[in-house]
Amino acid sequence: MKAELTAAQGDALGEKLHGHNRYRWGVLAICWLGFTLTSVDRSAWGPSALFIGQDLGVPLASLGVFATAYYAGYVFSNVAGGYFSDKIGGRALIAISLIGAGIFMVLFGSTKSSGVGIAVQGAIGLFAGAEYGAGVKLLASWFRPRELGKVMGIYTSATALGVLIANTIVPRLINAFDWTTSYHTFGSISIVTGIICYFLLRPGPVRIEVAQSGGSRSKLRVLAGNRNLMLLALSGFGGFWGTYGFVIWSNTLMVKERGIDHTVAGLIVGIFAAMGIFGKPAIGWFSDWLDGARRVPAIVMLLMFTAMLIVFGLLQSPLEFIIAAPFLGLAAYCYLPMIVALVPRLVGSAMLGTAAGMVNALWQLGSTLVPLAIGGAFAASGNSFIAAFAALAVGPFIGAIAMYFVNERPEGSRTEIDETAELAKT
Repeated sequence: MKAELTAAQGDALGEKLHGHNRYRWGVLAICWLGFTLTSVDRSAWGPSALFIGQDLGVPLASLGVFATAYYAGYVFSNVAGGYFSDKIGGRALIAISLIGAGIFMVLFGSTKSSGVGIAVQGAIGLFAGAEYGAGVKLLASWFRPRELGKVMGIYTSATALGVLIANTIVPRLINAFDWTTSYHTFGSISIVTGIICYFLLRPGPVRIEVAQSGGSRSKLRVLAGNRNLMLLALSGFGGFWGTYGFVIWSNTLMVKERGIDHTVAGLIVGIFAAMGIFGKPAIGWFSDWLDGARRVPAIVMLLMFTAMLIVFGLLQSPLEFIIAAPFLGLAAYCYLPMIVALVPRLVGSAMLGTAAGMVNALWQLGSTLVPLAIGGAFAASGNSFIAAFAALAVGPFIGAIAMYFVNERPEGSRTEIDETAELAKT
């Protein structure tokens, strides 16, 4: 039975969730671990790119093709994975995502051909992209909307942690062994984690209802007609353009154009990423404290991100980069929990997996297009370091403008109790 959530029922739901408190935080921990591993799988490319290019005979200007192939697969599977998470549930989809991505990570570590490597990178992205929408749907079934700031802050900190792990561990694995070791190692861990996820995850009792126009139209058409959701998609596109453009290109640009050792460059990007690990939960918690306000904090972070990218492009020495990295990382990651936490409020539970996958696919288009765009800007400007970072800064600036027009509290939104939900035994 479903019932509109009154004050008394809200208390009842709170008691129900409190009774499963350890398990629901366990769900968050497991989803976070899975998202961390798909983020490591994605971020391993940055510190490995120069060595992979040398091994496979790929010139520097063409290395972006590998990252673009990954993100092309990632974008496609975000839409498909979100749809299937609404159909078959998040547990199975998270397991398939991690196991599939892990298998192809291992295969990429064994490839000897650039053509095969590009195709395998696309396959890694195809499987990895399915995890995100399923994770958001599961978490929104265990936590009420007013709690989702801190929850999505913790969950999305996985993307920053993935970058930190990749940029601290992968260079050391390369020094001790070679670039293939990191792909074999993290691929194997992803496979094991996927199996764990399948046996431990269950959906929760929270359901969010939002009035949708569109009648009998398909889910994607209904969601495409949701003005707030599309503005949110544009805002995330701009943010991801800056964040993942930096992750993909910064190591190579600092090494080639500023003469920084690749291990030091990895340290700089690791510091950048570390701010997301701590900053995302903190700002998510802060937005919960502001009665669930997400829009204004997101705008502030996107504008700060724009400014810091310009500043970073003007720097010269390793010390300057190390000092600037935490400020850039704070801005580059901390808009994300706000925009993720807005999705359930804008669309409701019935289409949440599809919506989360669709908007993340649109966000990831920024990640897909930016490797080639920054490479082109870099080449067209005569290998200008500042021109590359100015091109990155365009993304978050557009994102801030789009976020300004989002209505974060649409009419007709309500939370309900699903008494028939399959709850874990605690």
